[in-house]
Amino acid sequence: MDELLQISDFGLSWLDASGGFADIVLSTRVRIARNLQGHAFGPRARVSDREAVLRQVRLTAEKVPTLEGATVAELPKLDGRTRRILLERRLASRELLGDPNTGPARATAVVLAARDPVSVMVNEEDHLRLQGLASGLQLKEVWHLVDRLDEELGQDLSYAYHHEFGFLTSCPTNVGTGVRASVLMHLPGLVLTKEINKVLQGLSQVGLTFRGLYGEGSEVVGNFFQVSNQTTLGRTEEDLVEHLDRTVRQVIQFESQARQVLLRDAAQVTEDKIWRALGLLTYARSLSFEELMNLLSGVRLGVGLKLLPNLRVYTLNKLMIFTQAAHLEQAAGRDLSSAESDAHRAAYVRRILATEGAVEPNEESEAPEGPSVR
Repeated sequence: MDELLQISDFGLSWLDASGGFADIVLSTRVRIARNLQGHAFGPRARVSDREAVLRQVRLTAEKVPTLEGATVAELPKLDGRTRRILLERRLASRELLGDPNTGPARATAVVLAARDPVSVMVNEEDHLRLQGLASGLQLKEVWHLVDRLDEELGQDLSYAYHHEFGFLTSCPTNVGTGVRASVLMHLPGLVLTKEINKVLQGLSQVGLTFRGLYGEGSEVVGNFFQVSNQTTLGRTEEDLVEHLDRTVRQVIQFESQARQVLLRDAAQVTEDKIWRALGLLTYARSLSFEELMNLLSGVRLGVGLKLLPNLRVYTLNKLMIFTQAAHLEQAAGRDLSSAESDAHRAAYVRRILATEGAVEPNEESEAPEGPSVR
């Protein structure tokens, strides 16, 4: 497989905003780390270990019901743009993609399920990283999907397990259950009311942590926070998921209250911020991705407050994915410089907003065809 068209629909189901609290919670992800017995893992893994793991995963995937009809995308066989698209859709990590100059390591792959929103990264930090990604707040639902896949694979693969410590992983913070659950949240109300630091400190006190859009090592932009469990040892998988779900619901309540405070105490300033953001997106001729995310934050707040009734959360989710650099290059059919990407990004945003009825179509909103979503 070496063409994006063959994976065009993978990793996009969470865009539909069908999950709970979709105006505040963009997506839910559950990831499980596993390693196989008899093969070195982590920094000690040799090429022969990785190749053996990939062979076993290929054979097992053919027997697993959840992975029936799955696509096994070996990263060294993909072109650079397709690999970056997998990253932008959160199907692959920066670690799996490897050094931008040398490319991914041998025997690295992503297994993409044909039906359920699950995938498996092969030979990243651990031999296997099983993950599920869904719209809105669906922690328990996604956990059940990934847990089922874990059980199916475990019937044929021998996981590295210690009777005292649990599942063994490359990083000690994942030892035990190997489960890392996360929820991507939009929290502009808490940021604007200056309550965000108090909430983030509260998360750390109950064993949770926060990161940016792409997880560990990424910065927070556009008031988007990825909240996840910090430890995996000493608690059951169900306890970890339940604890995160309960805490996230509290954060949602705090955010909703903060938004009402904005409407009550700073309605004019809040509306001005929202409409300025929409105006800039409507008419800008150049947009960096960071600038876009900050403006989308304002518009998303307006949609959540029902001040922009003609816009859908689905549209805003779509803009977050298809305005990233590799997706823009795929739509253009060629590599783009940074300045060209900024221009194509602005043009795509103008066209989508006009199509969705957020603004009146005119000659200013015409733009080259960009990517679409089914």
